[in-house]
Amino acid sequence: MKYQGSCHCGGIAFTAEGQIDQVIDCNCSMCRRRGGLLWFVPASAFALHTPRQALATYQFNKRHIQHHFCPTCGIAPFGEGTAPDGSTMVAVNVRCLPEMDLASVQVVPFDGARL
Repeated sequence: MKYQGSCHCGGIAFTAEGQIDQVIDCNCSMCRRRGGLLWFVPASAFALHTPRQALATYQFNKRHIQHHFCPTCGIAPFGEGTAPDGSTMVAVNVRCLPEMDLASVQVVPFDGARL
């Protein structure tokens, strides 16, 4: 399935392809405050429809993940990082997929605070 996503103001727009069976609810200092629910897809299944220079990016701790957010509305629709196998992954905040029925997916807690 193909999903259309965006930040609140539409300044960041993207599509992501795949099956959303479960999402991650991370408790790291960033995710706990942001409240996102993450769905991980390979970079090849993600298409950004916004110029990269329009994104603001924040990195913290080990600086392994690029947390992208909109400089206008502040919403963080996705992040990018490297999986243990070396492949590039995209963590899509499913709360930024307007057509997503959040009650239809399993939410899996992840203890990112202890990493």
